[in-house]
Amino acid sequence: MSQIVGHISQVIGPVVDVYFEGKDIDTDLLLPSIHDALTIKRPDGRTLVVEVQQHIGEDTVRTVAMDSTDGLQRGMEVIPTGHPITMPVGNQIKGRLMNVVGDAVDGMKPLSKEGAYPIHREPPKFENLSTTQEVLFTGIKVIDLLEPYSKGGKIGLFGGAGVGKNRTYHGVDQQHCQEAQRFFRVCRSGRTYP
Repeated sequence: MSQIVGHISQVIGPVVDVYFEGKDIDTDLLLPSIHDALTIKRPDGRTLVVEVQQHIGEDTVRTVAMDSTDGLQRGMEVIPTGHPITMPVGNQIKGRLMNVVGDAVDGMKPLSKEGAYPIHREPPKFENLSTTQEVLFTGIKVIDLLEPYSKGGKIGLFGGAGVGKNRTYHGVDQQHCQEAQRFFRVCRSGRTYP
């Protein structure tokens, strides 16, 4: 896959069309798959990741940029990665801030992509899903007794201004994050609850 090199043919906002041509190579077989990541080296040395969204014919793919397309020009070289965008997993991501392609943007050490999961994965098999209804115990007596939440369901908490909706959700998050021994941060309205 990485032997064939593409070139930018058109840039319209975040949409980048990439043309692939190869000498004596069947480009239909070597075009990147839908959801594959491609990289574009910018003149300043930074790398832009684009994701294939559509094969539009004539050896061209339509991609969506994962960052600003400012400075891109027709004819710039595009290199296929052969795999989709992946996100790091495991203990290393606890308390870290990442961008959309899984790179750390918090100024700390880079994250390892070993064992990373692609952002487009197959859904779990039906036989692996639970079919029983379970109650999500929040640890907040009023909610657990009067309005129990079901696991995996959508929930809403209505109330007027200043009655503690954010604090209530914070309590639910804290209860479940402590049980799973995870770090968490709830950010809302410019406030951070550690």
